[in-house]
Amino acid sequence: MNDSRIVISGASGLIGGALTRSLRSDGVRVVHLVRRPPRHGDEVEWLTGGRLDPEALAGAAAVVNLNGASIGRLPWGSRYRTTLRESRLRPTEQLADALLELRSEAPALLSASAVGYYGDQPGVHLDEAARPGDTFLAQVCVQWEREAQRAAGVTRVALLRTAPILHPDAVLKPMIALTRVGLGGPLGSGRQVWPWISLDDEVRAIRHVIDSELHGPVNLAGPHRATAGGIGRALASRLHRPYLIPAPAWALRLALGRPAADSLLLPDADVSPDALTRSGFEFRHPTAPDAIAAAIG
Repeated sequence: MNDSRIVISGASGLIGGALTRSLRSDGVRVVHLVRRPPRHGDEVEWLTGGRLDPEALAGAAAVVNLNGASIGRLPWGSRYRTTLRESRLRPTEQLADALLELRSEAPALLSASAVGYYGDQPGVHLDEAARPGDTFLAQVCVQWEREAQRAAGVTRVALLRTAPILHPDAVLKPMIALTRVGLGGPLGSGRQVWPWISLDDEVRAIRHVIDSELHGPVNLAGPHRATAGGIGRALASRLHRPYLIPAPAWALRLALGRPAADSLLLPDADVSPDALTRSGFEFRHPTAPDAIAAAIG
């Protein structure tokens, strides 16, 4: 890591907050792009005037774009689906425009995406070259990445296809609540492969991408496959609770709406972090039970 600053958008979220703490603990200056008047010198207001001043990015080592409304807010009605899309596309468009204005002086762009890009592809090894799926979230990811890639003509662009994070404030939050009251059980068949990653490895992987020459899609997912049922059972075991009550696919679609259920809980996606492992990254939590143990304590 050089002495230049790192600019982060979406720093108020789980990943952005953890990344900020990690960088600052090593003495790296971090600047946040915020949607309110700045409170100190390491904040820059944006998304209010329709354009980001390129000088906010000039001289940075990298820009990490983590913007996006929470996919954990359910159900996804038609209005919220528009929010999910626009909260990702509009900030990425402004960042790409600002980087294009900087041209050869543009810092690297690490732009968030998601393993939801792959949708439901059972039995397929999904490395970074795999085709996109056809779920709602997959379509959003395709558009999201396309906006970021506009900056590839002037700088390095890495697309961070992040897996669901096994953390109490992320995908584990509703699972913990149900499991603690004895309502844990298979979601859908429970046999679908779920990509996953620990928060610690997510932050370490992003820092690895900042420091490396990785570009294009990068799968931020754990190296050992796990099923939805395997993750649920590991959580129940950790909490010393039963794992018995199934939630069939039809019930999940009825409760959450088809777009959310088919994008988040029911897809079978065997995502492999090939770009990370080829570049020498080593996972601190290589299995889902390892990640759950670290998250639950």
